[in-house]
Amino acid sequence: MSRKLEGKIALITGGSSGIGLATAKQFVEEGAYVYITGRRQPELDAAVASVGCNIKGIQGDVTKLADLDRIYAQIGTEKGRLDIVFANAGGGPLVPLGSITEEHYDSVFNLNVKAVVFTVQKALPLIPNGGSIVLNASIVSIKGFPALSIYSATKAAVRSLARTWTTDLKDRGIRVNAVSPGPTDTPLLNEAFANPDDMKALASTVVMGRLGRPEELARAVVFLASSDASFITGTELFVDGGAAQV
Repeated sequence: MSRKLEGKIALITGGSSGIGLATAKQFVEEGAYVYITGRRQPELDAAVASVGCNIKGIQGDVTKLADLDRIYAQIGTEKGRLDIVFANAGGGPLVPLGSITEEHYDSVFNLNVKAVVFTVQKALPLIPNGGSIVLNASIVSIKGFPALSIYSATKAAVRSLARTWTTDLKDRGIRVNAVSPGPTDTPLLNEAFANPDDMKALASTVVMGRLGRPEELARAVVFLASSDASFITGTELFVDGGAAQV
């Protein structure tokens, strides 16, 4: 049986844990050679070891343009092209209105918007016509969860970028799509909702009555990155157990 990403070269930012790492594993299983980025070398090394083959970690902070330049210079030298970009790195703590600081605003927008913009823009010289870009958005872009106003605004921006870049890149046949997870059992979520009761309450907001698993999100990213989604661009694929749908 042919693999969906046979021979493809892919980059996943924020690939050392959670959705990023689960996607790296599935990309490799589907025949891709994968680069993952992360800020912390030990976690990056552990992630690469857990996948085993056809994967390389490049330490870097995607909010720093010099790091992005270095990452793409290495990929260009080693592989010469990049067929798939999954701009996955992101995050942001719970901060209610009234407690938002300039530092919080800047850090969340830098990670979730600025880094996505330049991750994609700086990748363009390496992406051949017909490539695929997937952005990690979130159901918070259309939901009003408390204490998540800045994070939610950044994810609404990410959703918007998928639309505008679709038209910017249409002449090159590069597809741009967003995947929007609902509550997913990742280290980031467990850190934000350390209280088990809070986690249980969060799961209860999902129609299917549970949190998503990272590998469930990864399968959706594989679909959007592959030729199975050849007539899909500019869309937002919700992978949320119904949380934002009903």
